[in-house]
Amino acid sequence: MVCGGAPQGAVRSARAGEFARAISSCGRLRVSDRNPNWEMETMPLERVMGDMLLLPTGDVIVINGAGRGTAGWENGREPVTAPVIYRPSAPQIWRFSVMAASPTARMYHSSAILLGDGRILVGGSNPHVFYNFTGVLYPTELKLDAFSPPYLSPAYDPVRPRIVGVRAAAAPAAVRGYGEEIRVSFCVTRYLTRSAVSVRIVAPSFTTHSFAMNQRMVVLRIVDVKQKASDMYTVTVVGPSTAEIAPPGYYMMFVVHAGIPSSCIWIKLQSR
Repeated sequence: MVCGGAPQGAVRSARAGEFARAISSCGRLRVSDRNPNWEMETMPLERVMGDMLLLPTGDVIVINGAGRGTAGWENGREPVTAPVIYRPSAPQIWRFSVMAASPTARMYHSSAILLGDGRILVGGSNPHVFYNFTGVLYPTELKLDAFSPPYLSPAYDPVRPRIVGVRAAAAPAAVRGYGEEIRVSFCVTRYLTRSAVSVRIVAPSFTTHSFAMNQRMVVLRIVDVKQKASDMYTVTVVGPSTAEIAPPGYYMMFVVHAGIPSSCIWIKLQSR
């Protein structure tokens, strides 16, 4: 999925003091299809220099950036401070939702990462050749902000899972091999059904210049879900089958119940 950007000629125009309106379109492509085709959609806000992150629910957050201009020194105008959440499985007219705006402009050289508790940590913004804190339109920004997506609302606490343990028969506590069964124990006050449970692993991304590299989410196959106590459950899942699906390294593991994610635990995938 690719969203936003600047029209052709935006750099030349910005250097001449004219800041073109950013692009509002998104292109979505299922690369695993035999004959993939782009599906085009329109964001509710134009945006250039935005950051896009996968959330534990499988939704996508689009955050940071500008409404006019382009990337580069002094080339952006009109900060877009309201994040947008994209829900790929929703009907097309309901996929985009505009969130509460931040008071902080996040322009060129801003960044965002997913935290283990499901929040988004946002930092940076320096559209100048050097650090410049005064006398400019968008000063160099050193503050950090944390954005809480709607799934962190206390209203969802009854269905919010909490991981209490992870076990695998053939692995140390935090190390998992490919194709192994993993048993994840979690608590939840109001359990719904097995179909409401999923387990996902998310590779920690590193973000620069509007690219969150290394992003990857794998939804693990569920073998069964068993109740162990009044509010305790164990879900058995199968780890990724190959390193092509999930390269070796560290991942955040989340249990998602009724669309509400737990805080993560860290696991390590490695070949045996």
